[in-house]
Amino acid sequence: MKYWLYFLVITSIILLVTLAGMFIVFKEQYTLLESSRDTLLQQNTELLEETIFQSNEITRLQDQIQELQERLGDEIDKFDELEDRVKDSLETVETFKKLSETDPQLLQKYSKVYFLNEHYSPKDLETIDHNHVLSPKQLKIKEQVAPFLDELLEEAQDDDIDLQILSAYRSFGIQATIKQNYVLTYGATAANTFSADQGYSEHQLGTTVDFTTKDVGGELSRFQTTEAYEWLLDNAYKYGFTLSYPENNAYYQFEPWHWRFVGKELAKDLHRNDQHFYDLDQRKLNTYLIGIFDD
Repeated sequence: MKYWLYFLVITSIILLVTLAGMFIVFKEQYTLLESSRDTLLQQNTELLEETIFQSNEITRLQDQIQELQERLGDEIDKFDELEDRVKDSLETVETFKKLSETDPQLLQKYSKVYFLNEHYSPKDLETIDHNHVLSPKQLKIKEQVAPFLDELLEEAQDDDIDLQILSAYRSFGIQATIKQNYVLTYGATAANTFSADQGYSEHQLGTTVDFTTKDVGGELSRFQTTEAYEWLLDNAYKYGFTLSYPENNAYYQFEPWHWRFVGKELAKDLHRNDQHFYDLDQRKLNTYLIGIFDD
C-alpha cells in the first residue's frame, strides 16, 4: 500500500512537471504568436497607409495629367486658330496677288457700256492654230485663253463638228476701220445694230472669237442653222465660253457666231441658270474675275 502511494505521488509529480513544461512551452508559443500577430498588424497598417498614400499620389498625378491635357487642348486650339488665321492671311495675300496679275478688263461689259481706249491691248497674244482658222490670215487670242479654245476645238473635231474661226482679236484701230466701212455701206443706224464702235468691242479684249464653218464661211447669218451652233450651245460653257448676244438682247442683233471667254465657273453658272453674260450686274461679274483662268 505504501509503495502504491509513493508511485502515485511520484507519477503525479512527474505529470505536474510535464504539464508545467508544456504550459511554459505553450505560453512561449502564444507569446511568439502574439508578437507575430502584432508585427503583421503593424506591417499591414503600414502597407495600408502606404497604399492610401500611393492612391492619393495617383489621384494627384491624374489631376495633374488632366490639367495638363486641358492646357494642351487649349494650346492646340490656339495653335489651330493661329494656323487658320495664317492660312486666311496667306489666301488673302494670294488672292490679292492673283487679282493684281489678272487684267481687270476681262469681265467688263463693253457693249455700249464700258469703253476701252485706243492704247489698250491684251498682253501675251498667241497665234491660233491655222488648222482652225477659215482664212489664211493669222488670228490671235489671249495666251491664257488659248488652251481653253484649243480644247473646245479638239472636242468639236472629235464629235465630227466642222468648227472654224473667222475672227478673234481686233485692235482699236482695226475695229474703227471695220465700223467705218459698215457705216459707209449700210448707214450709221443699221451699222449700230450689228457692229460695235471702236473701244466697245469685246474683240479688243483678246478673249472673243467669231465661229463659222467651212460651208457657211463669211455668211454668218446662216450659222444659226448649223450643227456647229447647236454643239456650241450644248458644250461651249464647258470650256469657259458664252454667247454674248443671244436673241432679243439689248445691244446688238442676234449673233450666234460671237462667243466670249468668261472662265469655266461663270460660263457654267450662266448655262445652269439659263442666263447670259449681260444679264448679270457688274458687281456680280467681278466676283468671278479671280478664277477666270482656273481649269
